[in-house]
Amino acid sequence: MWGIRNQAWLIACAAALLFGAGAARAAEIKSLRIWAGPEYTRAVFDVSGPVDYKLFELSKPNRVVLDMYGSALGSGFSEPAAKGLLKSLRAGKQGKSDARIVFDLAEGVHPKSFLLPPADKFGYRLVLDLYPATTKSVPVKTVAATVVGKGRNVIVAVDAGHGGDDPGATGASGAHEKDITLAVARELKKLIDRTPGMTGVLTRDRDYFIPLEMRYRKARQAKADLFISIHADAFTSSDARGSSVWVLSPRGATNEASRWLADRENRADLVGGISLDDKDDTLAKVLLDLSQGATMGASNSVAQQVLGALRKLGPTHRNYVERANFVVLRSPDVPSILVETAFITNPTEEARLKNPAHREKLASAILGGVNDYFRASPPPGSLFAVNSARAHNKLARYVVGRGETLSAIAERHGMTSAQLRAANELADERVRTGEVLQIPSG
Repeated sequence: MWGIRNQAWLIACAAALLFGAGAARAAEIKSLRIWAGPEYTRAVFDVSGPVDYKLFELSKPNRVVLDMYGSALGSGFSEPAAKGLLKSLRAGKQGKSDARIVFDLAEGVHPKSFLLPPADKFGYRLVLDLYPATTKSVPVKTVAATVVGKGRNVIVAVDAGHGGDDPGATGASGAHEKDITLAVARELKKLIDRTPGMTGVLTRDRDYFIPLEMRYRKARQAKADLFISIHADAFTSSDARGSSVWVLSPRGATNEASRWLADRENRADLVGGISLDDKDDTLAKVLLDLSQGATMGASNSVAQQVLGALRKLGPTHRNYVERANFVVLRSPDVPSILVETAFITNPTEEARLKNPAHREKLASAILGGVNDYFRASPPPGSLFAVNSARAHNKLARYVVGRGETLSAIAERHGMTSAQLRAANELADERVRTGEVLQIPSG
């Protein structure tokens, strides 16, 4: 009898444990947020803990159905307004213990989903990304062919870090990094567009998230001459201060090169104007190494100029350009830098970042460094290159002194008398005192 009772007790305990485990898996669906970008629409569920779920698609009409097992809608849950690919949604109970959310769609989609663990102020989040089923070419402002005078505009892609459900760091007074970066990026683009020979392109112009690799791919699509990612730094201590400029580390470049060579789609793309798809592995690696080497050298040069310009606004966090394996800096053929405008976790610097006048100074300093870089290293065919050539070949005026000869004047200026005659359309080498000659400086 004792054995039977003991066995029943064990069964009861096991059932209680199983019930308890099931209860632990039950999750409350607290809220739902929708973000719409040009490439996809993102739905983010705030849930009280890990959740089991199933996702499936229906057509005629197009719908995506999300079943969340052992879950229930929280008392504060509300259905957000439709955005992007989402026409409407319905949320309710499914069976005895599950929740069902139905997304009514404007067109067929490719859904992708993943669960995010707690981070910063966020708890668990279930993310659903809806991509159009038919790939559409997203309009990218390509202005490489824009001509000013006889030279094209250089294109600067400006990337506002974070966005959408990714707020980035948060300051003591509640300022979000994603808002600061977008404000600075917009200001920088405005100043770039006002500069002769330059055009700015934003990777995002509203509050939505862009995957990291897509950010530098947008710059490549736009045929950018430079990519600048804008961020605001954060640290555990509120004393940390100062802006900083980063470029890709050699290790990051090596990792990206391996991925690029292994991926068929990448190899078919143009790197430095050359397709790697029809090259054998050895030649493709050499060509990619050459492109990456030139890109990293240019990135370091522009980073030095921008850091120097930011230093005029106040002390920088470091007195040198820093290196890291940031994904957004991995473009193999577009010089790329990441600018940490200041520490948003420093109350004084947070207040400055929230000030439009200071953001304009930041943007102006960044532009100053970029301008100096393009003047020193003008991209081929650009207005900067045309102006550089004009300055190089500018004719200087020279007044002939008493007793001077054409050959002596030519030798003094590092050219032959024939070159000097041609520049001044002289029939012979005779010159007169007081005569004005044009001396090509090139």
